[in-house]
Parts: sequence; C-alpha cells; structure tokens
Amino acid sequence: MTPQNVTEWIDADPDPVTRAELAALSEHELAERFSAPLAFGTAGLRGPVRGGPNGMNLAVVIRTTAGLAAWLTARCQGGSRIVVGRDARRGSEEFALAAAEVMAAAGFEVTLLPRPLPTPLVAFAVRRLGAAAGIQITASHNPAADNGYKVYLSGGAQLVSPADREIESEIARVGGAADVPRVSVIPADESLVEAYIARVATLPHGSSRSARIALTAMHGVGGETAISALRAAGFEDLHVVAEQFDPDPTFPTVDFPNPEEPGAADRLLALARRVDADLAIALDPDADRCAVGVRDGDQWRMLRGDETGVLLADHVLSTAPEDSLVATTIVSSTLLSKLAKARGARFAQTLTGFKWLTRAGDGLVYAYEEAIGHCVDPDVVRDKDGISAAVLVADLAATLTDSNRTLLDVLDDYAVEFGLHRGDQVSRRVEDSSDIADMMKRLRADPPDRLAGEQVTIEDLAEVRGGMRTDAVMFDGPSIRVVVRPSGTEPKLKCYLEVVVPVANRGDLATAHEAAKARLAELRTFALSL
Repeated sequence: MTPQNVTEWIDADPDPVTRAELAALSEHELAERFSAPLAFGTAGLRGPVRGGPNGMNLAVVIRTTAGLAAWLTARCQGGSRIVVGRDARRGSEEFALAAAEVMAAAGFEVTLLPRPLPTPLVAFAVRRLGAAAGIQITASHNPAADNGYKVYLSGGAQLVSPADREIESEIARVGGAADVPRVSVIPADESLVEAYIARVATLPHGSSRSARIALTAMHGVGGETAISALRAAGFEDLHVVAEQFDPDPTFPTVDFPNPEEPGAADRLLALARRVDADLAIALDPDADRCAVGVRDGDQWRMLRGDETGVLLADHVLSTAPEDSLVATTIVSSTLLSKLAKARGARFAQTLTGFKWLTRAGDGLVYAYEEAIGHCVDPDVVRDKDGISAAVLVADLAATLTDSNRTLLDVLDDYAVEFGLHRGDQVSRRVEDSSDIADMMKRLRADPPDRLAGEQVTIEDLAEVRGGMRTDAVMFDGPSIRVVVRPSGTEPKLKCYLEVVVPVANRGDLATAHEAAKARLAELRTFALSL
C-alpha cells in the first residue's frame, strides 16, 4: 500500500483512537499494518484489535459489512433480513452496532441481538427468521487481544468458498469507511433468546435429571444462557466457577481462553471435586464449543473432543431415524466411522471446520470436530453449539448415573467393540506465521515413510483434486494416523495423532492403554521435531 493509500485510510478512519494510533506508528510498523487486509479463514475474519487493514477495528468492520451488503444485493437479496450479534470482547459492542447500522442504511431489515450472547444464537436466529445472512462479532477462543467477524449465509450455515473470495472482492471496491452510510438501529427484545432456550430444553432423550453439574463460562458470554438452558431442561443441581462466570474481555484467570489449553479447566475440575459433581462442563468464550470433564478414579480429567464426540454421536443415533448421517473431519478420530456402521448410520468425512460439516449431506443428525465442537441439532442450529451440547451430554450422564454407569464405562465398551482409539494433539505456536509455511515446506520435501515402527502411506491433501483439497499432510499406517496442518484460527501448526490398539475383553484395557500411551509418545516425538 502506497503512502497516499495509508494517508487516505487514516483520514477516512471514523474512530479517532485508531486514527491517532496509526498516525503515531513508524514507517516499518505501518508497512506491517497495511501489508494485507484480514481475509476470511476457517471461521471468518480474526485478528488483533488495532488500527489498519490488518486488524479488527471500526473501519475494517464498516468496510467488510458494506462489501457483504453489496454482495447480497447483487444476488437479489437486497432488503432481506440480517441478524447481527456479538460477544463481550473488546470492541464487540461498537463493531456489532456499526455492522447493523451499515446494513440498515443499505436497505436491509436488521435484527440486532439485545446483548452479548453465544455465537449459536446468531446461527439459530438466521434459520428461524429466514434471514439472508448473519454477522457475529467474536474471536471465539482466541487470545484476549483479538476480535473477529463471522458470517452466516441463508439457512444459518457458515460462509464458504467461493462466496468468501467474492465478498472480499466487493470489500476491495468500498471506499473510505467514513463515507459508508449508517443509520441507527434499535436492538431486538429477548424473544429469540427465549425461543432458543425453549428449543434446547427439548433435546434430552431420557427422563433422569439427577446429575450434579459443575460449569465454567471461561469469562465468556455462555454462562447465563447455559444455566437457563440446563434449568429449562430440568437440571437444577448446578454449580459454577464464580470467578470465570461473568464476561471479562481480559480473561484474567487463563493465559488462553480455550478449554483445550493445559490448565484452562483447572478451576472447573477443582470445583467438580469440591462439590462431588457427576459431570463438569467448560464452554469457550463465545459458547460454541463444549468440553467435558469426568471423574477418573480419584482424579478428574477433561475428555478429548473425540471422546465426547463419539459419546454424543451414539446418544443422538439412539433415537435418530434409520439411515441417518453423522459426520466428522479429516483430523478427527476414525472411531466415528466404525460406530456409525455398527449402528446402521451413514458416515461422512469433511475438511476441518463446521462450514463443511453442516454441509456433509442429507439426513445429518450430528456432526463434531475434535476441537470440542458439536452440532447436536443441525435442523435448528447449523453450526457447533456448546449450549445444546452441554444439555445433551448432561442428559446422557444423568441417564448413565441412574444405571450406576459413567461416560468412561461407555468409552470402555467402545474400546472392546471397536478397539482402543487413543488420540493426542501437538500444537506448535509461533510468533511469525511464515514459520508455519516453512515447517510445512520441510515436511513435504522430506516426509518419513515410517512412524512409530509402522510403514505409512503419505497423502498431501494440498494436491488432492476436488472438494477435499486443503493445506495438510496425512500419514496412515495399519494402526496409526497422523495429520499435520496449519490452524485456521490461530498462529499454530497442529499435529493430530491417533493409535488403535485391539482389546479382546475389559480385562485387557489397562494393558491396551499402556501400549497406546507408548505409541503416542513416539508420534509426539515426531510432531515435536517438525
């Protein structure tokens, strides 16, 4: 971007704070801010809250919304309904209001949700209202410095290609942010929130409500809605991590507000021990993801996303129509495919992200990704939804409690029926995103043909023709699987590991777990060497 372009951007920035911020930057710093605009990735735009095209700020939100409005209008959807929501991160209120005002000025009927609410509320509202699109201001589980802009299209599913690139082309045609028209918008009432909670309360299959539940909102916006939904479904014995319950954009008790991060759920598990809970539930900050904690002997631990995924899949399939479809992604466990076949269901595998999962095919009743995302009610919310997943896993745990069984007992059943599937993940966080590209380049140039003592086949998914093409390399052996890919939402290189160990009977479980642990350690050594 030329000095003239930089000056024009600053002059047209409607926010005096980011105008002053940009004006004070050095030439080198300005070059970084203007190197490239934020682009739509796995889950929309995400970036640090800061001035310039390469950050989340009022000017970027206004121009992005103007581009989205132009794209919708060009497809004969001008004047349609648009839903706008937000979380409680820094800048979210201002950004959501600006997005609503731009859409209203462009002639759209805008429903601005009344307060900071979980991301699944926008997906729900788009579908319920028959809206042309939905906008949620959120960075989900990203670090506190970030914010983002997530887009849903008609039907309530996330934005996918080629629409994302087409919208970016429209954004590039938008002039200065200060010149984009805006008109005031009055926020909606609570009726959509009430309708969502009422729907979620209908999801449980069983009648038991005896489970004692510990819950954390991870300083995000899911706490109040989750408690309301659980109570509406009949669960009353609820205990919350008080210091993490109210929204706080600084996330003071966690380094990274992601239930998967080591230590992030420590307060939740301590609460579960203290109150002698039957189940522990952690929501991420925008409550579209749900992690589950369980008692394991004398200790508590968090289940992996794959463990919760297969438990919920089986629970959903127990009452689903014959020949229903369940789906997961290329980086998730292979166990779901085996369970689906045994339960008479169809199975689909997609690229990473719920924008692909919810488009897996007709008859979809459940989809999950290993990163603790679960879609348990795709007819109503076509995205991952931590609130509805929490209610359904509470239903399953309560039903098992009445039979003196636990979620871990069911996982042991699966190990005997299908073999012990044990997974792990190695995430390499970097400061410079170019480091990730270098790591992938080195891996492709010299891939190993043996891992953990097994011969492996190598598939470069960047070279796959058709819909499964993505930046990932997959290694498959007789009883191991490794997938290496850059994260679509964070500056990380992710390695997804799985081993499968046969189990003859429940008496063999301890030995199988030790064998799986040793083989995973070998795969971790490989992942850490990249």
